[in-house]
Amino acid sequence: MPIAAEEEPELPSFSSAEVERIAEALVFASAEPVSEAFLAERLPRGTNVNAVMQQLAEVYAPRGVNLIRTGDRWAFRTAADLSFVIRNEDNETKKLSRAALEVLAIIAYHQPVTRAEIEEIRGVQTSRGTLDVLMEAGWVRFRGRRRTPGRPVTLATTPDFLDHFGLEELRDLPGLEELKGAGLLSGRIPPGFAIPVPLNIDDLSEDEDPITQLDLEELGLLTPGGEAEE
Repeated sequence: MPIAAEEEPELPSFSSAEVERIAEALVFASAEPVSEAFLAERLPRGTNVNAVMQQLAEVYAPRGVNLIRTGDRWAFRTAADLSFVIRNEDNETKKLSRAALEVLAIIAYHQPVTRAEIEEIRGVQTSRGTLDVLMEAGWVRFRGRRRTPGRPVTLATTPDFLDHFGLEELRDLPGLEELKGAGLLSGRIPPGFAIPVPLNIDDLSEDEDPITQLDLEELGLLTPGGEAEE
């Protein structure tokens, strides 16, 4: 006698307004920006997560708190024009040195880039301390190893970099005309000077190998045996 297949329990149906409320609660309750993959696992099956979040972003656009996208992650942030209202005077903001700003800009626009390439662009050596500051801030990461003699490490920015500077993707970095308009470039720009357009590519390029545990130990990020350093 054939055994009847068990019927899957019927899932409750949600209106679009209820789905938006669930998504809103998930982002609000998270201390970190929430990925669309995380939301997709928790929203009703078949939900167009991106469409839901775009709709919510429009709702929050005129408010004091905005829903912003950085990469594929979403977070609530104070509206840019109101940030001065909640500035905490008790916390002293540490400014990056000129060297750190230069290195961060080079990594952002030229990634993936090696330390030697950064030094070639700047014309001076880059201290390990400068890179340490950027990594401790969570804005720069080791990406891979270049398939060239010496297998130099390649560097790239992180999702936290996008989040901190309010960028949805790397292509939102200011271009040449924007930098000139903001007074960040000298009026005497060499002929043929151009700013590269950053690529939104996380996958390793053809001339890169992934970072292994052995690489991390060699770089001092893991102790022998695989435990992260304090």
